[in-house]
Amino acid sequence: MMHPSEFIQIRNFLDGEWQDSEQREQMPLYDPSTGKQIGQVPLSTQQDSTAAIESCHEAYGTWRCASVAKRAAFIFDMRQAMKDNHEDLAQSIALDQAKHISEARGEVQRVIQILETASGIPTLMQGETVDNIAGNIVGRVIKQPLGVFCGVAPFNFPALVFGWFIPFCIGTGNTMVFKPSPLSPYFMQKMGAIFNDIGLPPGVINIINGDHVPTLSWYDDPRVAGICMVGSSPTAKKIAEAAGKAGKRTMLLGGAKNYLVVMEDVQMDIWIEDFIHSCYGSAGQRCLSGSIVAIHEDVHDQVLEKIVEASRKVTYGSAMDPEVYMGPVISAEARDRINGMIEIGRLEDRATLVLDGRDPDMPPDIKDGYYVAPTIFSDVTADMQIARTEIFGPVVSVMKFSNLDDILANIQAQPVGNGACIFTQNLYYTEKFIADANVGMVGVNVGVPAPHPYLPFGGIKDSLIGTNKVQGKDGIDFFTQNKIATVRFSPPSAGRHRADIRTKAAGPQSSDTRSCVPD
Repeated sequence: MMHPSEFIQIRNFLDGEWQDSEQREQMPLYDPSTGKQIGQVPLSTQQDSTAAIESCHEAYGTWRCASVAKRAAFIFDMRQAMKDNHEDLAQSIALDQAKHISEARGEVQRVIQILETASGIPTLMQGETVDNIAGNIVGRVIKQPLGVFCGVAPFNFPALVFGWFIPFCIGTGNTMVFKPSPLSPYFMQKMGAIFNDIGLPPGVINIINGDHVPTLSWYDDPRVAGICMVGSSPTAKKIAEAAGKAGKRTMLLGGAKNYLVVMEDVQMDIWIEDFIHSCYGSAGQRCLSGSIVAIHEDVHDQVLEKIVEASRKVTYGSAMDPEVYMGPVISAEARDRINGMIEIGRLEDRATLVLDGRDPDMPPDIKDGYYVAPTIFSDVTADMQIARTEIFGPVVSVMKFSNLDDILANIQAQPVGNGACIFTQNLYYTEKFIADANVGMVGVNVGVPAPHPYLPFGGIKDSLIGTNKVQGKDGIDFFTQNKIATVRFSPPSAGRHRADIRTKAAGPQSSDTRSCVPD
């Protein structure tokens, strides 16, 4: 397993070159598994961001004119390079983001699948043609790039969000300025090296690092066509407002509060496995993590007992330890915020704290890591703070219900609408849930309803503030604009050439070979 022997200096990537970071203010980079500083991240300025936009703008003039096949070939080469460096990329995620190494490998593999989908851009971005609109008139819809896009990634999926934004952006002929989270920037350092290894033209992708400051220059710069982000709903709304005033399109994925609904006919073995994966995978730091477990009253006591038992068996520790299931949360601040929400659930909401994961005992070498163990509340109602707030940690709120309509009403009343899952063998329950759960992604007997890269990913309501969802055809639509061409054509002349055409066309013709183009 990777353990950094040297201090990691994160650097900006501009015009295909790594930039000197010594003249920038730095912030520390920590390993959440140990709590120790492993590097530092430059706090880029608005001037740095403007230089990256200028570089992308210069590259765009040439890149947009490259054949779509050539652009797709670079994406395919990127995919192969990620396969060749799969373990190194996964370990970079497990190091600074502290996603357990098994899940980090899965994240890299999902990005490889996204790149495989994006390699089909020559097909995905095909336009449309309408023939015979009128005499000698054809209509065409042509998908074209827009220019420079800017993207922001959250800490929890440094690779996946790169995959959602960059391949579709550059594959359709645009260029991108990309800012990883300052809490997990190491993956994109690895990807910058890959961009150079595959010969990607300088300036097609530029990487800047730091806090929110470099993003401030994006809104008023006329060279920026759009902004992409995954983060909280309040942040997404602020970006949408600023970008909207400047006439820029946005792809902004916000927060979530996801229900797992357990019906009386649940298949228990499937349910328990998916419950663990949904609620404790990535230490609950996923936009599709299960947060509220609603259990039908007929099986409530049985299911509650089983999930408590299963939760007690979840192992946790260093993200690099293959023997444990769950790593730490991202930071000391995140740990303290999650612990604070647990205290609110206990004292203010007066829910029953069945399993308390605060301050778990850890081995000496990782005792300073940012750990929260599996935590379960029961007797939760929809009006409680723990049922309304996105906790973003391994904390589960259990509700009891007697009628599916009551739980659907709770889901419908939420301001967010990312995902929701139901566990049942009943077709009526299934179809009713799919129809009435007003979320963007529905799961049936799966705990994480993440669509395959062929399909769009994203919520509705406050979970999606922007123009389009990510990946699939939504990704193509966001990064392209439709140009409409109306073409009238006629023979070269009305005299001799028309006679020549008629002479050449003389002779018997079948009904399916005669020209639709009148002379």
